[in-house]
Amino acid sequence: MAASQKLMSVSRDWRERDVRVVLVALIIAVATVATIALFASQLQRTLVSSASSFLAADRQLEAENGRPVPAGWIEEARDRGIETGQMIEFSTMVFGESGFQLVSVKAVSDEYPLRGDIEVQSRAEGTRSIVGSGPAKGEIWINPRLLRLLELDVGDTLEVGNLKLEISNLLLREPDGGFRLSSLAPRVMMHVDDVPATGVLQEGSRVEYIYLFAGAENLLNDYYQWLEPQLEPSHEWEGVRDGETFSRSLERAERFLLLGGSLAVLLAAVAVAVASRQYALSQRDTVALLKTLGLTGKGIGRLYLRRLALWGVAGIIGGLVLALPLFWLLARMLGSVLERPVDIYLDPAALAPALLTALVSLFAFAYPPVRRLRNVPAMRVLRSQPGETGREAVPDLIIAVLAIFGLVWMYAGELALVASLLGGLVLLLAVLGLVGWLMVSVLRKVRGGGNAWRLALVGLYRHRQASMAQMAVFAMTLMLAATLVLVRSSLLDDWQAQLPDDAPNHFLINIAPDTVDEVDAYWAQKGSPLDTVYPMVRGRLTELNDQPVKEAVSKDERINALNRELNLTWMEDLPDDNRVVEGEWFAAGVTEGVSVEAELAERLGLELGDRLTFTIGSEQVTEPVVSIRTVQWDSMKPNFYIAFPPDGGLTDMPATWITSFHLGASNKVALNEFSRRFPTVSVLEIDHIIERIQDIVRQVTQAIEAILALILAAALVVMAAVVSATLRDRQREGALLRTLGGQQSLLVRSTMLEFALLGFVAGILGVLAAEAAVYALQVRMFEGSFQWHWEVMLPVPLISALLLALFGRWQLRPVLSVSPMLLLRRLE
Repeated sequence: MAASQKLMSVSRDWRERDVRVVLVALIIAVATVATIALFASQLQRTLVSSASSFLAADRQLEAENGRPVPAGWIEEARDRGIETGQMIEFSTMVFGESGFQLVSVKAVSDEYPLRGDIEVQSRAEGTRSIVGSGPAKGEIWINPRLLRLLELDVGDTLEVGNLKLEISNLLLREPDGGFRLSSLAPRVMMHVDDVPATGVLQEGSRVEYIYLFAGAENLLNDYYQWLEPQLEPSHEWEGVRDGETFSRSLERAERFLLLGGSLAVLLAAVAVAVASRQYALSQRDTVALLKTLGLTGKGIGRLYLRRLALWGVAGIIGGLVLALPLFWLLARMLGSVLERPVDIYLDPAALAPALLTALVSLFAFAYPPVRRLRNVPAMRVLRSQPGETGREAVPDLIIAVLAIFGLVWMYAGELALVASLLGGLVLLLAVLGLVGWLMVSVLRKVRGGGNAWRLALVGLYRHRQASMAQMAVFAMTLMLAATLVLVRSSLLDDWQAQLPDDAPNHFLINIAPDTVDEVDAYWAQKGSPLDTVYPMVRGRLTELNDQPVKEAVSKDERINALNRELNLTWMEDLPDDNRVVEGEWFAAGVTEGVSVEAELAERLGLELGDRLTFTIGSEQVTEPVVSIRTVQWDSMKPNFYIAFPPDGGLTDMPATWITSFHLGASNKVALNEFSRRFPTVSVLEIDHIIERIQDIVRQVTQAIEAILALILAAALVVMAAVVSATLRDRQREGALLRTLGGQQSLLVRSTMLEFALLGFVAGILGVLAAEAAVYALQVRMFEGSFQWHWEVMLPVPLISALLLALFGRWQLRPVLSVSPMLLLRRLE
């Protein structure tokens, strides 16, 4: 009998409107967060998988000392279930029928590439094809430009040292053809087993041995822990996240997704808090009745705790049922953006944030007001009792703030993001308090009448507590949604603008000082003018404050910049994509000091005034650090860790010059004439890098737009739930006005005006708070510059006013369609 009563109680509970609102809020919370988490996991796997082709593997081990690594290292990797491969890179002269040419050779094993594909042509005008392995023994693949330079054809032979190899394909694109100044074009690819027969590599030859590894992330991490103690300074273990250009694109993509997910978490919390509070208020009479029937406060607490648990289970199940098809749809959309199939992977760990969000939202936002139902006096059955005071809600507010902080911190793990969003919310609440006080002061003097404006203002004052609560929720919802809109329209567009269609896609290296003007004039004549031309001096950082730099820096830091020569330069003006964060840029006439890239300065522990010593050939140059600057590595322009002033410490050092420029595909033939006219200048083609990063931008843009649609939908539901919080009171007032002879048109106009005013003020406050949050995100998190978004300042308040006016009109449907007497009886 008791079980049947509980089932009937649960059945009645589901029929209550407020319970359905709580349940819908939970379902939306779980569905939104789960969809974003699953899609973020899928996108990350897709991005990293796509990015791994930049290494032709998941990890690379480079030996820059000219010696192979011990065979036991490779055997250990294979024993652990990791795929391996090998490459040998070196420069040499090759000989054809009509001459010779300096080339960069990549010798690869049969396993190459472990990740990605190679694009080749079987003849000069043939179709492109994708292959999954390199050339066989006895064959060589060459860059098409080399074919024209040496007047060769596919099927001819090319001499590499003592060995003649057959040209079997034209090498168009290799997966790991990254931005290496040592990878001088043109490139040739041969089999690694043919290298000994060439006789090119001798003791002391400038050669680099590279080993490829591919496998599960945990296997690679465990292997690296075994390998790390055995590595020498000349060994470099590299993952896709270690390269300046691509790692920053991945990092930025992940931050965008974290921002979207964090906003979803906050909106979910707001939705559950609003709906559950309204439910608790509606249950006060029921609790009073139960107490008169003998149920104790503890019994009431257990009753509602069970209900909350049941709602949580239903919300989680409903949210996941909704999230899974949404995730599948987004994953399919991702495949269409990439124009290739995407392996859909359902990551169970990605569901943890959604489940935790549901539990925290339920027991941090829903449980406190429900828990206080135990304190409702039984006398409420006989006479009206005052509602809750603001003091009683203070603990709820503290719990809510801590829960929000914990949820966003758990989800994002970014202090800057948490601080920006919560800082914007705190600023918003402070301004709301001031606006509320001003509104009460002004509206107190308004008297009623037959005018729609007067009725609207009187309604705002009569429901001032509810109006302020609604305005706060509206403003927070609009702030969170506007933040993502501004991020989409500002940060993402700025990122896309960094790689426009005419972004530099070729580098010119080793330009002699006396040919800089001729090279510049050549490309200006061809319609592809050069960007800024920079001098470049190769030097090694050897001392920090008169101490050997490797002793001065923490032993825990593995800083690759200390194990190789750096590209040093001097420049008069700060590049457009650099920004000084400490100190000052070189003033006119200054000849001392250096400017250091910010991340290198952080890893070396540099401060302004520290003295750096560089060894350049047999010379040493010592200069103080006068500024620290950020560098936009993914701009595809020449960038440098260290910059000197003009006429500074590098002036007397022998230098070559470097620049970048955009060359259209139709103008590629100009490279052949250029190479003949300037044979000492090396051309580095980076078209494929540009395309890959633009691919990432497209993926992230699609993801952010999908997340934005989800969050805006959730925001609409939150706003609808908040508007409906005063549904009963407003319907009762509307019925009374109609009973007293009020016209329907007056009632509609006054209610819509009341909500429009709420929406307009909330929109202004929400946009201002969003601007504050975006300012912090742009400057601190995304390292950009801030600009006011005037194009959004007015539309958002107007849209907010229109939406809330329509919601208010929706509330009036029962008032306009049902007899006032029947409506009053129903409400009673």
